[in-house]
Amino acid sequence: MIGKDEYGVVVGRVVAPPESRHQDLTFRTIVAMRLAAGIAVGLLAAVAVFQISLALGAPWGSAAWGGAHASVLPNRLRVASLVVGVIVYPLLIIFVLASAGTITADWMPGTGKAGMWVLTGFFVLGTIANFASRSKQERMWGPVSLAIAVCCAAIAM
Repeated sequence: MIGKDEYGVVVGRVVAPPESRHQDLTFRTIVAMRLAAGIAVGLLAAVAVFQISLALGAPWGSAAWGGAHASVLPNRLRVASLVVGVIVYPLLIIFVLASAGTITADWMPGTGKAGMWVLTGFFVLGTIANFASRSKQERMWGPVSLAIAVCCAAIAM
């Protein structure tokens, strides 16, 4: 049942299907999780587009893979960027959306709180690596990675 409190704010419990892992969450919690998922998905999509651009020859090598290449990446890193941009990040997007309850992805193992905490840890490590980079251009990804980590933690809570 959903209603409004004395300040006009929507409150209550969302009635979810019995099989939903979000069955006992409040409306506000579900909205916050989905907002965090939307932000994370937008940022992950931006990183995927960046990686695909690198794979296609964009001269932004100094902003990726340690910043060791000033312009176009060498072929091996272009292939790695293609794999990351076309396979890894889209799978992460599906994982985040499934963990937040926005979509159903029963075929994907590990979705939910534990999986989101693992993903949070990976993005925290990525944040540290980005901020520690010798490349000024690569350090710009630190706040992006941190924002994704915060969103993943919000979904995991």
